[in-house]
Amino acid sequence: MAQLDRFIHSDEIHPIDIAESVAAHRAWDFDRLADDQIAMAVEGQWRNYSLTLAWSPREEMLRLVCSFDLDPPHARMPALYEVLNLANDEVWDGSFTYWTQQRLMVWRYGLVLAGEAVAGTEQIDHMIRRAIESCERFYPAFQLACWGQPSPQEAIEIAMAEAYGRA
Repeated sequence: MAQLDRFIHSDEIHPIDIAESVAAHRAWDFDRLADDQIAMAVEGQWRNYSLTLAWSPREEMLRLVCSFDLDPPHARMPALYEVLNLANDEVWDGSFTYWTQQRLMVWRYGLVLAGEAVAGTEQIDHMIRRAIESCERFYPAFQLACWGQPSPQEAIEIAMAEAYGRA
């Protein structure tokens, strides 16, 4: 990540400027929606993920929202919510929620930068990568909960198992 630091100039301390530099460096599609907001698209193994980072100076917080489409059958919603709660018990740096009206699974995280703290390039890159990794890790469990027959506990075990190698 030290390579990214050379693309950030000392006057670019705004967290969205840093996020834009990270997206450009990683060759992700992005759109600067406003001075305080950026949207990007990142291709994962399971899905393409939509990420939005927004800076709120009043709260002194950089908020990340990473989402993907998920349209489960109504009858499977209780199983999805149970797997979602089990997933949230396993993560430290963010949480999942399901936005019913938008039919989106969402990973949310807020980085507090109180007291004029400045986010670093590594920190923002890590924040984005962890969002994608979490979505990739739990996507199969959400799929099983929505369209499979296993119990929510069995579905979450898919995400909890260590993967060794690639098929």
